[in-house]
Amino acid sequence: MTRNDARRRAMQSLVGVALVIAVGGRAAHAQMSAGSRPAPDTGSVAPDFILPSASMNKATSVVKLTALRGKVVVIAFYPGDKTTGCTAELSKFRDEFTRLFGDGVVVLPISADGMASHAAWSDEMHFPFALLSDSAQRVAADYGSTIAGRAYDNRTVFVIGKDGKIRYRNLRFGALSETSYSELAAAVAAAKAS
Repeated sequence: MTRNDARRRAMQSLVGVALVIAVGGRAAHAQMSAGSRPAPDTGSVAPDFILPSASMNKATSVVKLTALRGKVVVIAFYPGDKTTGCTAELSKFRDEFTRLFGDGVVVLPISADGMASHAAWSDEMHFPFALLSDSAQRVAADYGSTIAGRAYDNRTVFVIGKDGKIRYRNLRFGALSETSYSELAAAVAAAKAS
């Protein structure tokens, strides 16, 4: 790296820090660094969140993760409503719900899509779970599921145990990979047993 390159990078860093301070500190920093945060490790407490959700018949509600303590929760970040991979993934969740999850498991698919999109898609597809809207991608950033410079999330899956701790994570969940679904089902079963 040349001396000019080093100066340019240092100046860019200083400009970024100044922008964070000028625009409002922590909130601006969270948006600037979205995509750069690592995903929480297994064994750590899952980051809490409150998000709006939409389900069949255009029903809406608010979901708070800590309110689900005592249940196994599957959080599935996905890129977007009605896209090919996401339709395959969430249709598989719907069609094989009993095999993959079973009774007592709460499935929370999350994307940056808005409530109107979620309500329409959920109604059309008859999903047995609500779709959560994280339009600012703050929750996705907390889970290391954003893609730098993109307005959509990476396809990741987390299994949260009854105690609120992350029991399993797949940071490259394959929507068309039977292995991904088998591993997820095994992780859910293990979380239910503990």
